[in-house]
Amino acid sequence: MYKTAAKQNGARNEMHKPIKYVEKAAVTAAKGVWAVFDSLNRIKPNPSPTPKWSDKPLLKSYEKSKPPLGWPRTTDSLCPKCVPEIRQQILDGELPHEILLNEKVGEIKAQIIERDGKILMVKDCPRHGHFEDVMSIDAEFTKHLEDVFPGRDIRAHNDEKLHHHGSSTVKYGRGSVLTIDLTNRCNMMCDPCFMDANQVGFVHELSWEEIKAMLDNAITIKPRRQMSVQFSGGEPTLSPYFLDAIRYSRKVGYNSVQAATNGIEFAKSLEFAQQAVEAGLRYAYLQFDGIGNAANAHRMVGNLFDVKLKAIENLHKAGCEIVPVITIVNGINNEQVGRVIKFALDNPKTISFLSFQPVSFTGRDEAITEERRVAQRYTLSHLAHDVKSQTGLGEPARDWFPISFMGTFSDWADLMHANDPNNNWGQLSCGCHPNCGTGMAVMIDKETKEAVPVTAFLHGDQLARDIAKVNDAARGKFLTAFGMALCLMKNYDPFQSPTHFKLMDLLKKFDKNYNVTGTNYGKVGPDRTIDDVMKRRTTDRWNFLFIAGMWFQDLFNYDFRRTEQCIIPYATQEGEISFCAYNTGVGWRNIIEKMHMTATLTKWYEEHGRHEIFAGGKKVKMEKQHVDYLKLREEIVTNELQRDLDKLGIAKNAREEKKRARDARLQASEAAPPPSARGPQKSDEAYNARMAALYREVVLKEKPVQSQDGFIPLGALAKPNGNGAPTAKPEVAEPVAGD
Repeated sequence: MYKTAAKQNGARNEMHKPIKYVEKAAVTAAKGVWAVFDSLNRIKPNPSPTPKWSDKPLLKSYEKSKPPLGWPRTTDSLCPKCVPEIRQQILDGELPHEILLNEKVGEIKAQIIERDGKILMVKDCPRHGHFEDVMSIDAEFTKHLEDVFPGRDIRAHNDEKLHHHGSSTVKYGRGSVLTIDLTNRCNMMCDPCFMDANQVGFVHELSWEEIKAMLDNAITIKPRRQMSVQFSGGEPTLSPYFLDAIRYSRKVGYNSVQAATNGIEFAKSLEFAQQAVEAGLRYAYLQFDGIGNAANAHRMVGNLFDVKLKAIENLHKAGCEIVPVITIVNGINNEQVGRVIKFALDNPKTISFLSFQPVSFTGRDEAITEERRVAQRYTLSHLAHDVKSQTGLGEPARDWFPISFMGTFSDWADLMHANDPNNNWGQLSCGCHPNCGTGMAVMIDKETKEAVPVTAFLHGDQLARDIAKVNDAARGKFLTAFGMALCLMKNYDPFQSPTHFKLMDLLKKFDKNYNVTGTNYGKVGPDRTIDDVMKRRTTDRWNFLFIAGMWFQDLFNYDFRRTEQCIIPYATQEGEISFCAYNTGVGWRNIIEKMHMTATLTKWYEEHGRHEIFAGGKKVKMEKQHVDYLKLREEIVTNELQRDLDKLGIAKNAREEKKRARDARLQASEAAPPPSARGPQKSDEAYNARMAALYREVVLKEKPVQSQDGFIPLGALAKPNGNGAPTAKPEVAEPVAGD
């Protein structure tokens, strides 16, 4: 365990300084003042203001709507078999993509239920039968997340030109991270990969005019909240417009520019990292699957962990903040959760945010077998429990909150700055569904490395309820700020906070994040300089480590109530689309990239040549690493592959699964009797069944089979090919390592 165990069992109480007792008295006094303040504050509350960045007033806490929560409950979902069929027909030109805008094709009802302490999604398709999947292994944990969900954000308005995607339309807020895929080209061949990079047979790469149009269009939506812009791909650094896109984003007012990257180009060149930061890059969302090359071996790059360390070194030296992004697959790297957190705790001046992303079975993994899906499924509840068991940090039902929980604090900051004539943007607001994302904040002493969950010494549930009362009163700036200070003080427990942490540190930390007093801690806006970066890093002994989990949907657990609250929309030539609707769901990515493809792979190679791809164990050449830049304890480095799935005899990825299927077919064909000894072929049976259905519909005028509520199963629209099966996606040759 880490340095937290002693604090959590109270053994460190002997170390309390007299200041802790003084602070306890201040907390008691704050509770008394709050009782008076709250009583007076409820008298004739003011109407909510309408800031210049919204055409609608700010919502009071009781005006916020919520989707159906708890269980059992019913929601709208998708059939995992129907959707790929209709998507392929659209890609083949047999159906117009507008069918996705005007009809509920492929949609079926799903039930969210509890069984044996787990939360499941169960659903039935009239054609393909029963499906079920685990959403949580801890019902109490999930109930806590839903109970503290503050409600939906303001409904998006002035957005008709960008939000028009049928059932997949984003309806609430305007997101928090606008994602723009600059290219579908990548310099790796990963498993898993939700976009199937380098495998689709064509290049989709945005032009400069398309990039500018997407950035300009996004800021026309109301409420005009301050969004981060994340350039992604493929690998965004391969785009010739990568630096220009960062520069233009800051120019038009985006506060935070990010890159979702594998880090290879940054590891190769400190100069490139410096150029990116000078252009305005603030965060690198760095693919990071574990500690040690063995923990990253499934990505098939020989020295990938060394690449990550070098990328972190170069980016941090250049002034960029690093967010390791860990795709967690059960049986592949779930044992790395604690190791990654310990690495971050050992390097608090360099890493302040971790983003764990439980695997989404889409892209290369959409056709996953049920056996592998059950074995590899990993949920947010798995994450909370793995953090506790592997590090000793946090209680799942006390210290983890939905990401949308921060909406109450964003509302407070919006109220504080609502009447500022120079305030053209609202606060960053993460108003996603409580099943989408969760997080735990840990306060770290940069000097002693002591770490304590914030909600161990700051009562999160009650704090949010108190702040909501301050927000609902909608008083002036002074009373709103004073009310927040009382909320923080009355909910603070000095005897559970880190040894050297003081109440004033809490207030200062809050001021630094929300700019209450106007103190200059180092600018974060478009005019931010490297001096501002260093000032924010060096003037604060305390560091928040935010451990977040973001669980993207796939066809087996898809919920349209989540889609409509998406906070990570994709900007495309066809408008802004929910992250999950784009990458999973009906699969808008495949359709839009094909509609707007730049060139076939062959033509692209003829005109531009082949970019280098690191696969098959190939190593990345880079400068020698500074071994003393990051602390790396030998005991957390993984030197052997995780073998859980090997012991179970289960394939580890889609390629291995396909190989096993091919081998099985080959063995079956070799062992099969000659055709004369066999009965009718299955393909003939399928064809005859389709012909019979067509006869009943066309000749006998019987209605085609429909699911409940009139939803049309996508498969009912499928057209048979010569053997009665839907047209298959053509095989695409895999690039050779080094191409």
